[in-house]
Parts: sequence; C-alpha cells; structure tokens
Amino acid sequence: MMTIVRTKADAQESEQVVATALDELAREGARRMILAALEIEVEEYRQQHRDARDPRGHALVVRNGPARPRRLTVGAGTVTIAAPRVNDQRVLHGARQKFTSAILPPYVRRSGNVSAVLPLLYLHGLSTGDFREALPVLLGKDAAGLSPAAITRLTATWRTEYDQWRRRSLADRDFIYVWVDGVHFNIRLEDDRLAALVVVGVRPDGTKEVIAIEDGYRESTESWLAVLRDLKTRGMPAPALAIGDGALGFWAAIREVWPETREQRCWVHRIANVLDKLPTRLQSQAKRALHEMMYAESRATCETALHRFAQDYDAKYPKAVKSLVTDVARLLTHFDFPAAHWKHLRSTNPIESTFATVKHRTRVTKGAGSRTAGLAMAFKLLETAQRTWRRIDAHDLLPLVRAGVVFKDGQSVERTEQRSEKNTGRVAA
Repeated sequence: MMTIVRTKADAQESEQVVATALDELAREGARRMILAALEIEVEEYRQQHRDARDPRGHALVVRNGPARPRRLTVGAGTVTIAAPRVNDQRVLHGARQKFTSAILPPYVRRSGNVSAVLPLLYLHGLSTGDFREALPVLLGKDAAGLSPAAITRLTATWRTEYDQWRRRSLADRDFIYVWVDGVHFNIRLEDDRLAALVVVGVRPDGTKEVIAIEDGYRESTESWLAVLRDLKTRGMPAPALAIGDGALGFWAAIREVWPETREQRCWVHRIANVLDKLPTRLQSQAKRALHEMMYAESRATCETALHRFAQDYDAKYPKAVKSLVTDVARLLTHFDFPAAHWKHLRSTNPIESTFATVKHRTRVTKGAGSRTAGLAMAFKLLETAQRTWRRIDAHDLLPLVRAGVVFKDGQSVERTEQRSEKNTGRVAA
C-alpha cells in the first residue's frame, strides 16, 4: 500500500517539474527566436538598401543599436525584448523613410499561445516552410514576411553553434553520473531515421549538463564507441555510474572505453518491455508488482519481489519473466549509491522528459529536412531546456561517490558501521 502512495507522489512531483520546465522553455525559446528573427529582418532591410548613399558616400541605412527593452506577453508568460533599431535617412517623395518590423510591430505587446507552437518551433523550425508556418502562430499574421532565405541563414547559425559546441574541451569537466539514450527522429529527405545519441551528466555540484549529441546508426556499439572515445580524447574522465536502456549498444562500448564505470539499467524501459509481453488484462496487476521492486527500500526487498513475480508469471508468460531477470544485477546497481539519489538513477528521465513532446510530434510529421538539421534541432532544444533543470537531491553526497565511498542499500558503509558501534557501546554500558 505504501508503495502505491509513494509511486503516485513521485508521478505528481514529476508532472509538476515537467510543467514548470516546459513553461520556462517556452518563454526562453520564444525570446531567443524572436530576437534572432528580428536580427535577420534588420540585416535583410539593410542589405536591400545598401546602395543608398549620401553625396559623401556614407550609407543612408545603418544599424542604430538596440531599442529600449519592452515586455511582450506570450502564451507561456512575459518576455523582455530589446529589438534592434535601424537609422534610415532616405527621403522619398519628400517623406523620410522609416524601418518598421513586420515581425514585431512597434505597439504590439501580446502574442498568441507559445505553448501550442513550441513543438513546431523546434521540430519544424529547421524546415524553412514549416518555420514560416510557426511564426504567425507565435507573433501574428504579419510575421509571415520573414523570407525563406532569412530562415535558412538563421538555421545555419544553429548548425555553426552546434559544431563548435561538439568540439569543446572537456578537460575541466567531471561528471559523476551520466544518462544515455538514443532519440529517434524522422528525416524527411532520407529513408533512415536519425538516431541521436544523447549523453547528459551530473557535475560534482549537482547540476545537470548536456555532454554530447551525436549521429548514430541504430544505436550500434560502433556508433557509441565513436562518441565515448571522442569524449575521452577531449578530456572527460570516467563517470562513476551510467544509466540507460538495456537494449543500447552503449554498454559494450563503455566497457571498452571506461571499464571502471558502474552500470544501471533504466527501470522505466524494463517495466515497459515486461508489460509488453503480458496480456492487457494482467498489465495493471503486474505493473503494481514491478513498481514495488522499483521503489523497494533495500536490495533484499527488491529481490524478494522479483522472485515472487517470477513464480507468479513464469509458467504462462516466460518471455515476460525472462525480460525482467535478464542482466538483473545491473538493474539493482542503484542500491550501491546514496538513497537520496535513487529517484535520479532509476531511469533516463532527464532525457526522456525533455524529448517527450518532440518524439510525439515526429509520429505525425515529416520531421527535419536532413540529419544535420535534426542534430542542430536536438542541440537547441537541450541547450534551452538545460537552463531549467534543477540540481539533483543531496548533491553534497556526490564528492563521496567520486571518492569511492561504499554505499549499501543507500547508506554509506562507514556511517552504518559507526552507528552500529555507538549502539553496541550503549548496550555494553
């Protein structure tokens, strides 16, 4: 009974965190895209009139710094925009010319619902035509004036940023835990889907950071080897623990590159695999039993629940039991780490939750136009989402994990022994 209550509480907390993160993502994503679009609009206007000169040869249309910051209300909240200004000294038919943004007119203070269009901004945003469809929803019908050429230049800057980021040095970074996953996207101009290999890590201060986003072929061992070898070459040390789906080619790769790293299988993936091999009428009952294992307070309690599940289902549904017990030791690794960290270590949720909306969209859309565009989209999504991620609980215990302190059922062995000695002393007294 207690297990069910704890599961519901965890689910409610997770939903609240995701909702808050999406709100922040919507606001920051809207602000950044509006500014980028405005910069391109101004540059196009300047280039259009670059031949307009005064008698001394000076340009009549020039940049004039940013305007006074203004607040713009979007569907997910309010953002502050300091739009670029243009000094236009041209005079036509006796009238002084003036630049007016078609994307963000001077007196506009409110836009449509950003939350509804956010998946389009990131998934379709790298496709020129679809980007133009998203902007009017975000900014109003006048935004449709942003040209395909301007959008192409904007997305090119994203790809440049991604290329620079993926070559950065990691010599000054240490990651105690890493989550890994393969995120699949449809590619409109290619037959094969893009498998973006994503690595997110936890720094010693508890902050989460995107480490890598690379193209991989069906999440193969060879693809993961290329990713991990590159991270090691750029100075990244071996993490203490890696968390991921059991089906990944990642595990063979990490054993070769960092054999000292412990392995934790994702409970969410494992439970889904087990339930998939059971009839619908039994799934609710089986799910409760599986959650009892997932949220067990000790390794022994979890193993007892595992054994009971095997006894109940093995006779009629051996495939479900085999799916559960395969490589089971690596499903229980989290018990050897601080109990306060278990909620973070049992699944690949930091990656799954960030890409949930995009994964849903890829089922009903054509996806990005190229593999490069898809990777740039994933990079921009994670870069923005990263700003809203909170630190993991009890981050003060991370240095102990890195130092090699032994934990048993979530408690450090040293502290457990000290408590035992104190209790023994009291009895003797």
